[in-house]
Amino acid sequence: MMKKQLLLWILLGSLLFAQKITHIKFTGLAQLSYSAALEIADIRVGDLMDADTINQSIKNFFEQGYFKDVWVDKRGGALIYHFKEKISIAHIQIKGYGTGSDGEKLLGSTGLKKGDLYDKSRVKSAKEKLIETLEQQGYYDTVVEVKKQPVGKNSVALEFDVNKGEKIKITKMNFVGAKKLSQSDLEFDLANQEEDFLGWMPFRNSGEAKVDQLAYDSYRVKDVYMKHGYLDAEVSKPLMRVDFGSYKAEVDYKVKEGVRYRVGTISITQKIKGVNTKDLKNMLRLKEGKYFNIKRMRKDMQNLEEEVGNHGFAYVKINPQMHKDPKTKTINLNYIIEEGVPVTINDVLISGNHTTKDRVIRRYIYLAPGDKFNARDLKDSKNALGRTGFFEKVDVQSQRISENKINLLVSIKEAPTGTISAGGGYGSYEGLMLNASISDKNIFGSGINASLGFDISKISTNYNLSFTNPRLWDSLYSLSLSLYKKKYEYYNFTQDQLGGTLILGREFMRYFRASVGLGYVDNQSEQNDNQIVGHDGNQTFIDRYGFYDDKYQKASLFFNVSFDNTDDFYTPREGMIAAVNFEYASLSGDDFNATVGSGEESGYGKFMKTSAKLGLYYGMEDLIDYDLILRFKARATVLSSGDNEKLPIAEKLYMGGIGSVRGYDPYSLTPLKDPNDLNSRMGGKKRASATVEASVPLSKAAKMRLAFFYDYGMLGENDFTEIQRSSAGVVLEWQSAFGPINLVFAKALDDEPGDRTATFEFSMGTKF
Repeated sequence: MMKKQLLLWILLGSLLFAQKITHIKFTGLAQLSYSAALEIADIRVGDLMDADTINQSIKNFFEQGYFKDVWVDKRGGALIYHFKEKISIAHIQIKGYGTGSDGEKLLGSTGLKKGDLYDKSRVKSAKEKLIETLEQQGYYDTVVEVKKQPVGKNSVALEFDVNKGEKIKITKMNFVGAKKLSQSDLEFDLANQEEDFLGWMPFRNSGEAKVDQLAYDSYRVKDVYMKHGYLDAEVSKPLMRVDFGSYKAEVDYKVKEGVRYRVGTISITQKIKGVNTKDLKNMLRLKEGKYFNIKRMRKDMQNLEEEVGNHGFAYVKINPQMHKDPKTKTINLNYIIEEGVPVTINDVLISGNHTTKDRVIRRYIYLAPGDKFNARDLKDSKNALGRTGFFEKVDVQSQRISENKINLLVSIKEAPTGTISAGGGYGSYEGLMLNASISDKNIFGSGINASLGFDISKISTNYNLSFTNPRLWDSLYSLSLSLYKKKYEYYNFTQDQLGGTLILGREFMRYFRASVGLGYVDNQSEQNDNQIVGHDGNQTFIDRYGFYDDKYQKASLFFNVSFDNTDDFYTPREGMIAAVNFEYASLSGDDFNATVGSGEESGYGKFMKTSAKLGLYYGMEDLIDYDLILRFKARATVLSSGDNEKLPIAEKLYMGGIGSVRGYDPYSLTPLKDPNDLNSRMGGKKRASATVEASVPLSKAAKMRLAFFYDYGMLGENDFTEIQRSSAGVVLEWQSAFGPINLVFAKALDDEPGDRTATFEFSMGTKF
């Protein structure tokens, strides 16, 4: 009997599962479409009914993570899948921490986002990640409460209420066993540092703990010892002892300094055709007999890679062999160079540019698909992108795609290039002042520089419009146009000018640029107060102190040659800027309304203005392990005109202020027509100035530096040395969100009676 029943069940089962599927239906689906569900089930109409296949399809659905329950009904040849979906997160927010980007970053650390399916374990994990993230930022005793509110039938809103606790302050750093190096040296590069005196002030170290960086700080201390030649130094992991009553902490390191090594011998092993080993060795910054410095060794390896890379090798390997001798306290180095296979560029891939167009970036990349790799071209490309001023950060890496081909990965972080400003004020002399401007060095990401602005007060009006396309139609040519209208009432004259320039330029040999242009100025300066001072026996003459009644038109022809191979637009650390500019001007207009002096100057004519500038920049970090930048800047200008041709005073040269000698009022230094009258300013024809600066970092986070300077300038009518002045001071250099701002605090060193000195000036957006 049992055998018969078993055979019957086998027969019925075979008949059941031999049946074909005639219809498939899904009910309760919201997250998946019908076609997507079919793909997941992996069952089609026409397939045979099979229990194992149906069970596997149910498992497939559960693996998607969308469903609480899945079951199947069979009605004849139809399969009906029933789904009970998990509820989704319709909204998620964080309260008690902050809004804007800070809240968004914290929310991103949870791994949850709007549209995700609600799961208790994921919410619990998100809560733990919030607490962990805040602890990494130095907050302890953080409390997070999660609130859930239903939204409709199938979704919920989540709210994380954060009480971020207290910040841990590091009040003491202990380097137990450190004798050879000072605490300030050891602590300088650490993420966690002892709280400074008045640490709450800007640019001072607050001592706030960064727990996520503690594990790496011991390696940073070890690296400091390696920079000073202590190759055997041992540094323990930091131990942070926290008083949770006051939320203050001490951090302890145990240090074994060991022997300090000098460099014994340095050798280079290589077999690359066209590369001279002696030349490579002369490039090295780490010298025999000096104390070993791991940072200089790394820089030497980088320079060797670059030099060999100039021969087409992108994946050069520099393997340093180090042989220490504790008895002699020396270390011998041998750099083994493996050049690898020459490679070509397959493609250039650009990322990070949300505004700047790809074609604008490619203008400054000197390697293109199909080119042979060259390390110098790679470095020059990075520097050229830095010189544009469009980017805050530029990184160029290689990506190997085959044995002899690579992609260049150009990653950039865009800097703010556009500014909109409006303001006003009141001055005792200027009265009510209003100003507004809009400018962008990279308008719409096109690489074009454009600006429009005006200044209006009781005594002045100034309108300006400028436009520069540095790469006209993506060529090597540039085009600049500027128009301006300005009127200013000085104490004894009113300057009134309308002018503009049009300049066409071209780039040569990567670093050079030449340009020619035309300029026009209509000058209608007027004397505010004329004074009769005497006559020469035949006629009365008028000495117009300051500026004459200069009413003239000037047409100019410009020619310029410049060189620039610096690595950054605003803060170069290497390279040179040099330029020579010639302006040939032809003046036209009425002669003087009255004869000047003895009448030797007959009227307007022609003159030549020759100016030159030089800037040298040198970063000392590779030599002294400190981001000190040395700068030398020089300028000179000479005006040349015929003996009997009048040169309008508005065209002559003055000195003082930013760009010449700081510490004196702008344009206040000038030869006098009457040495006894300080108001008889007449300008000079020869001017030169030089500046020496040393710039040091003040706050990396705030992008601030402090520059100490010494200025020296000369000015004269016939000789450079007629007027000589100097000054010294400091400049607070700030790369702000509104552009570079320089705050100048200067002291005139050799001012004379009558000089107008200035202890404070500021500038915005200037270069050189």
